[in-house]
Amino acid sequence: MSNTNNTTGIILGTLLGTVVLCAVIAGGMWGCPQYNVYSQKLQGQAILAHAQSSREVAVAEARAKMESAALLAEADTMRAHGVARSNEIIGKSLKDNPDYLKWLWVSELEKTQNQIIYVPTETNLPILEATRSVKQNLK
Repeated sequence: MSNTNNTTGIILGTLLGTVVLCAVIAGGMWGCPQYNVYSQKLQGQAILAHAQSSREVAVAEARAKMESAALLAEADTMRAHGVARSNEIIGKSLKDNPDYLKWLWVSELEKTQNQIIYVPTETNLPILEATRSVKQNLK
């Protein structure tokens, strides 16, 4: 009797092992494709999250450039208004003060040495002395 119990136990154990092995193989055949689908889904979500993050960074950089350009334009406009106002003040002071312009011209003449200065004529064309430098070099 003990032999039959042993043989029955071995047969049942072998049969149970075969069933378990078949179940593991069947589970693997079903589970591997499911895992691949799950893995690809997660990979796609990661790529999408990265793309959205990159887009947000690009939008933030574009906004920063736009704000910077607006502020630079405003600064240029303010500077231009200041220059225009300065020119207006200087123009008014020079318009009514021809003596200052003459003094400034004489003052600048004192600073220039060994230079040829062309004085405009009535038609605002300079008197050209083309032969002057040639004559000086021949002496």
